[in-house]
Amino acid sequence: MEDRRGGRGFGFPRGGRRIRVGRRTAGGGIGTIVLIIAALYFGIDPTILMQGGSGIPMDTGSTSRPLSEEENRLAEFVSVVLADTEDSWHAIFEAGGGRYEEPTLVLFSGYVQSACGFAQSAMGPFYCPGDRKVYIDLSFYDDLKRRFGAPGDFAQAYVIAHEVGHHVQNLLGISTQVRQAQQGVGPAQANALSVRLELQADCLAGVWAAHADRARDILEQGDVEEALTAASAIGDDRLQQQSTGRISPDSFTHGTSEQRMRWFRRGMEGRTVADCDSFSTNSV
Repeated sequence: MEDRRGGRGFGFPRGGRRIRVGRRTAGGGIGTIVLIIAALYFGIDPTILMQGGSGIPMDTGSTSRPLSEEENRLAEFVSVVLADTEDSWHAIFEAGGGRYEEPTLVLFSGYVQSACGFAQSAMGPFYCPGDRKVYIDLSFYDDLKRRFGAPGDFAQAYVIAHEVGHHVQNLLGISTQVRQAQQGVGPAQANALSVRLELQADCLAGVWAAHADRARDILEQGDVEEALTAASAIGDDRLQQQSTGRISPDSFTHGTSEQRMRWFRRGMEGRTVADCDSFSTNSV
């Protein structure tokens, strides 16, 4: 984990981690998980995906300022979430005869330089396959609470899990195949491929949640329902309706509310990467 906020550079210990999340204390990972699908449609050019990045567009208006106690708490929290995803994906890859290579989580404020280019907080959390790093400005969580009405540790955990899902896609070669397929096709076709990639990442987040719950009994009654309810409010279709007053399916880049809920649930119920093949089905 890298902390680039204000030129800082430090990591968090991963041995013997224990953190209180929600209503219980969990050793070796996050406590309760809610999975809200932070959907993405705030004017970000879909070619960002084609250039190698995948993230959650938003607009925080982040500026440099001293870090608060809450921001430091969030930094430690996301390091624990990242470690929990590592525990799960190591086990999943090993069960399939593979080896999981861990991504790096980069914290930044305002703007950051990645192998995928220069990015601002307005782009939101994103994964760059070029350097295998997940980038997040923690001020996104405040925006998530205010704009999407999704406060709490549950939402914060999902944001990391979704981007780690993109890392899994990169390790499996799926991201490269999609970018190659997007070359030479029209915008609508490229967007359709982007939707399938994002829905698969939602499904992989569901796989992670199911695996973590089975291994550590972390889900509490109502967590998944809360996640799906939140997801229904922030799909491409609803965000477009709110921002422009109309819906344009050809410009979708992440999927509708119904699609994102369905693919996350599919990952939760199927529990395997094979259940997340969003590219072989005729209809997503």
